[in-house]
Amino acid sequence: MKNFKLIIEYDGTDFNGWQIQKSGRTIQGALEAAVFQMTRQNIRVTASGRTDAGVHALGQTAHFRCKTRLTTDDFFSGLNSLLPADIVIHSCQPADESFHARYDAREKTYCYYILNRDLPAAIGRQYAWHIKNRLYVGAMQQAAEALVGTHDFSAFENTGSPRSDSIRTVSAARIMSDEHGPHLTFEITANGFLRYMVRNIVGTLVAVGRCKITPADFATIRDSLDRSQAAATAPPHGLFLVSVTY
Repeated sequence: MKNFKLIIEYDGTDFNGWQIQKSGRTIQGALEAAVFQMTRQNIRVTASGRTDAGVHALGQTAHFRCKTRLTTDDFFSGLNSLLPADIVIHSCQPADESFHARYDAREKTYCYYILNRDLPAAIGRQYAWHIKNRLYVGAMQQAAEALVGTHDFSAFENTGSPRSDSIRTVSAARIMSDEHGPHLTFEITANGFLRYMVRNIVGTLVAVGRCKITPADFATIRDSLDRSQAAATAPPHGLFLVSVTY
């Protein structure tokens, strides 16, 4: 029995998320179909975490186990030849028998992209949230600093999270902007994320940037543990899973 570790990039625009479903196109479904074509075995491909419909990944990690004579190079070239154009395998490596992409993950980094200008984009519109009104980045960064540390993030959690508790540790959270451009990036690294957590945080940070609430209000919302106090969920197409560390 061999254990294979994959690093995967995908454009989530036309997928119903990572997890395989009874109907609808999924990343897991496409990967498992490609592995079956190579091995004639029904193999489960397990990711570091499930991304939702419309969410993208630059560095998703996954693993699968199977009895095969095929090598990592065979799977690297074979999967890339079989997969659709919106999924690319960046690497296929041998892993310890005990390696598990989800349970062994120590931290994940997500980025959320915002286009902040009057006009929307024709090219790249599926990779950033267009916000027409000016956002005050300094206030958003001040609010984001309240995320760092170990907190109960219930206020930024949608129902249905597959979790035992809502306490997570955020090691970094920042807003980056082009010096003279309209592009904003929210980057966050944590030991785990709740369902829609990043998108709910972004929606509430945008409320700060629009001066609807203050950075102090943002911290109060975090401490309230009440999802109804936070702002609406940001759309999925601006969110990217950037990397997973082990």
